[in-house]
Amino acid sequence: MAPITLQAAQKVAALFTNNSAIESEVNSIATGSSYIVPVIPASQVYLTSTSINMADVQQQLAYPRISVFCSRLVNQHREKFRSLSGTLAITVEIAATADLIDLVEYWMHYYVEAASNILRRGAGDMGDGVFFPGTYQVDVQLAQIGGSGFLQLAQVTCELGVSRN
Repeated sequence: MAPITLQAAQKVAALFTNNSAIESEVNSIATGSSYIVPVIPASQVYLTSTSINMADVQQQLAYPRISVFCSRLVNQHREKFRSLSGTLAITVEIAATADLIDLVEYWMHYYVEAASNILRRGAGDMGDGVFFPGTYQVDVQLAQIGGSGFLQLAQVTCELGVSRN
């Protein structure tokens, strides 16, 4: 069996890739506002905690993209007879780039909204002793020079409950 930190990240990444959910959600939101936003294809959802500078060196990582990784595991021994019962923090990092700073900042709002919608719908029992209560936190970083001109990142962190022997 894979480590719980990897399994939980895979479960969250699957929320974005199953049925091309992230692509469909971005399209749906953009269509509703009559605005053109580059979609995030399911093929651009990765299980990696690679920093943005290192990721830019890899050819297969394009923009916009999503990186999913476990950023924290806390064993709180909430359940007396379980060897692991606590929380996992899964981070969903959204990266976008554009030639103009106002474009990348505008697009990021759509990407964060799409990711939030998918996470809200994915709340519940994820199987294998992992439960997502539906809570998350969004941190949007300031746009900076990078990518194809300007680069912006947003991190959506969700806390999953874990209960295993």
